[in-house]
Amino acid sequence: MFSFMLFLHVVGAAGLGFYIALPFMAGRASKLDGNGQAGLADGLASANRIAQYFLVLQLLTGGYLMSQADYKVVWMIIVTLLFLAIAAIGGIISKPLKRIAVSIQGGQSASAHIAKVRTLSVVLLIVYLVTIYFMQHPILK
Repeated sequence: MFSFMLFLHVVGAAGLGFYIALPFMAGRASKLDGNGQAGLADGLASANRIAQYFLVLQLLTGGYLMSQADYKVVWMIIVTLLFLAIAAIGGIISKPLKRIAVSIQGGQSASAHIAKVRTLSVVLLIVYLVTIYFMQHPILK
């Protein structure tokens, strides 16, 4: 059971790899015309929703894996807080992604929403990379 859960956990981590590419794709949005920006934002919003499902997979499998080993409490708290930060920022970023398309369809500028997505995606990338570091270097008792 442990190896199957570990496999699912690695699959979930690969699914969250979208957050590695997100800052680069969001950076391209300002170089596109209005319809291109709206299409890119719709695609990124859909991909973000899929990544949120992978976060649920990470929560379930990570909880099981943490219960199977003897980790220090401080490491478990750090990892849980990092996971919650990824989930929160991933949820927060969905609103400006949706507003890009709405603004363009309404004939308004979407540059403020694009800037917010770029900033949040960089923060999300940093938190994701820190999480990967802590996963590679667990603190055992």
